[in-house]
Amino acid sequence: MSELLTRVTIRPDQCGGRPCIRGLRMRVSDVLGMLAAGEAPAAILEHHPDLQPEDISACLAYAAREVDRAAAIPA
Repeated sequence: MSELLTRVTIRPDQCGGRPCIRGLRMRVSDVLGMLAAGEAPAAILEHHPDLQPEDISACLAYAAREVDRAAAIPA
């Protein structure tokens, strides 16, 4: 999974510092939103030719890692 995560880039000068794919102006949240809306990975790739199948997997891996982090729960 760590190899996939290298596809996710976070730069302050790009997309407001939000996680993007390989330095493109495609945010991880955009890809996840398309998947959540029911768009098939093949359709996403067709509409966004700069993306690769591994990029979609990287978005899912990134989301899985983020939701697994311990959260501070206020008392």
